[in-house]
Amino acid sequence: MEQRQVGRSGLWVSRTALGTMTWGNDTSEEEAGQQLTAFVDAGGTFVDTADIYTGGQSERILGRLLRGTVRREDVVVSTKSGHTPGGYRPVDTSRRHLLASLDASLRRLQTDYVDLWQLHAFDPATPPEESLAAMEAAVTAGKARYVGAGSVEPWQFATLATWQRASPGRVPMVSAGAEYSLLNREADRALLPAAAASDAHVIAWSPLGRGVLSAKYRGGVPQDSRAAFPHMAGYVEPYLDERGRRVVESVCTAAEGLGVPPLAVALSWARDQEGVAAAVVGPRTLPQLEEVLDVESVELPPKIREALDDATSVPRN
Repeated sequence: MEQRQVGRSGLWVSRTALGTMTWGNDTSEEEAGQQLTAFVDAGGTFVDTADIYTGGQSERILGRLLRGTVRREDVVVSTKSGHTPGGYRPVDTSRRHLLASLDASLRRLQTDYVDLWQLHAFDPATPPEESLAAMEAAVTAGKARYVGAGSVEPWQFATLATWQRASPGRVPMVSAGAEYSLLNREADRALLPAAAASDAHVIAWSPLGRGVLSAKYRGGVPQDSRAAFPHMAGYVEPYLDERGRRVVESVCTAAEGLGVPPLAVALSWARDQEGVAAAVVGPRTLPQLEEVLDVESVELPPKIREALDDATSVPRN
């Protein structure tokens, strides 16, 4: 699997990342172990989690797997902090919360450090310099190797990245996370340019449009799909509209012409966009991951990419 540099840093990751949001809920620990083994065997290195995924269970499962299923040094571990669903406010990136959250993540992950630590959200009640100072402290202490941001607005990322670049020697923000697919191209407006201007790269999550771009919903809602699960239906339904159907048909047309599955077209488009370091996939099962790994080598011809760009471009205001 191709390895890519993240921003202008010394961090390199596999261009396809294994997301773990379902681990501990829709994905059992046994299934998670099978996924991680297959992913590493295929050359994958980048594994993404967060302190709030399944109430911390995702990190706990990954921590146990890193001590017995794969070697810690073979995996680039990324986690995120900032959301506080059980707190008195939904987001907290204060020094107090961030450093305590990272320590808790390290305990669950059973490791001394994470390779990439990301702010999961922007906290308007905390000065950005305080949040960034906490991240600096974590890097200085050896608890994090690199830092980035999760799902933040372009201006928020620019604020964070500019603050760090203002003084030589500060730890740079190397990544910005964003939902990015043929069904959601909002990052094209400003986040991709903002990241590029700051020598950072985007980490694209949900490159398959929450599963819709695999064309599994083309004929209805399968019983074993996310849209059929009450706790996930609201996540998928926004893309099951008329525009979503048109985009899926465009993907299927391209896939038929290339002789590959629609999943390959959608993943390749997002993964290989300029400014994207990696695309995070979140398979619930091993067969779903194997479908992704089977099309790792697919790259879209320029004309196909241009046609998809035209069919799905974001209107300019």
